[in-house]
Amino acid sequence: MQAKQTGLFNLPGANRTQVPPILGIAGLPPPIPVQTFGMGIGSNPNLSRQSRRLYIGSITPEVNEQNLADFFNSKMIEMDIGTGGPGNPVLAVQCNYEKNYAFVEFRSAEDATAAMAFDGIIFINGPLKIRRPKDYGGVEITVPSVHVPGVVSTNVPDSINKVFVGGLPTYLNEEQVQELLKSFGELKAFNLVRENGNGLSKGFAFFEYVDASVTDVAIQSLNGMELGDRYLVVQRASVGAKPGTPGMIPNLPYDQFPEIPRPIMPAGESSNADARILLMLNMVTPDDLTNDDEYGDLYEDVKEECSKYGNVEDLRIPRPVKKDKSKWAPGEPGQQTAIEAQRADEASGVGRVYVKYVDAEGAQTGLKALAGRSFAGRSIIATVLNEDSQTTPPLNLIFAPQPDAPPPLPTS
Repeated sequence: MQAKQTGLFNLPGANRTQVPPILGIAGLPPPIPVQTFGMGIGSNPNLSRQSRRLYIGSITPEVNEQNLADFFNSKMIEMDIGTGGPGNPVLAVQCNYEKNYAFVEFRSAEDATAAMAFDGIIFINGPLKIRRPKDYGGVEITVPSVHVPGVVSTNVPDSINKVFVGGLPTYLNEEQVQELLKSFGELKAFNLVRENGNGLSKGFAFFEYVDASVTDVAIQSLNGMELGDRYLVVQRASVGAKPGTPGMIPNLPYDQFPEIPRPIMPAGESSNADARILLMLNMVTPDDLTNDDEYGDLYEDVKEECSKYGNVEDLRIPRPVKKDKSKWAPGEPGQQTAIEAQRADEASGVGRVYVKYVDAEGAQTGLKALAGRSFAGRSIIATVLNEDSQTTPPLNLIFAPQPDAPPPLPTS
């Protein structure tokens, strides 16, 4: 029986990957020039075209020449990235919808290099994968010199901190998997591997944290975790490890990875005997939680549904910081305020739902019933935790004492 309050629960409930080879652009129509002010296509004759172009992979049908150019122009100006010369950084864009990629031509090689910092930025329906063209002959820069706050690169460089996660339900997309991984720290890079670059998920990914010190905690907590009807395999990639080190994932090309089996000792009754906290991700967004009345209805809706599977001792749905948009004036100060507010929300667990059951049996029953269910059109990611689980934010802060009524929206 469905919960009544908001009608957001539905019955149970699918994505993109490595960049396909750039084989040239023979037969494609000429690129559509984008209006610029001050610098035309022929204004930099001494710069090779290859050094001024970037390959953009994993584009969707909603992406076109104009909105992609507008996006890069606005972001580069907003973040003050690039040469900062007069006019827009982008001169022309060319899209290939058959192979789901585009080429973006910039006014200078410096602007193109600066724009690589946006690798992984979310545009319309997913992250953009930004790479140099195959015919690029300049100095390759694997790590952008500029870090764009909130952007997770799709290029996970080979290092001792590169982590493999396998056993992912194939219906989860990039944002949903990242939400789970961000429970332990901010991500520096992430790549969900897909069939033929843009097809269905293969069920495994690579990632790296900004703070390398959280890597071991995340591996210990995630490895063997039950997620939906599968169990996660989480280990460091083999780069930087001694040959023959037990438990390491072989450093093979993405398309040569074998099918990943379940762990020999999956998270079962013994390890989950005291796991009575049900954590649900991809269920609510900050916008769902700002209005007091809507928050109250949603809170009661979730509590009623979760109570069907066991006695609920506590329910926490962290709310976002109240944002004073008068401070969000155009320019750096306003932008910084927005970024700080977003980071504060992430650090306080906004976007996650924590349900503490009286016993582990209730949490396990809730996990089996709710994992993969649809809530407000989003597929729920669920797992169980015990009270000693290491998460960000810590569980003792999430379940700190509070009034019985749903908490008011905090102020910044």
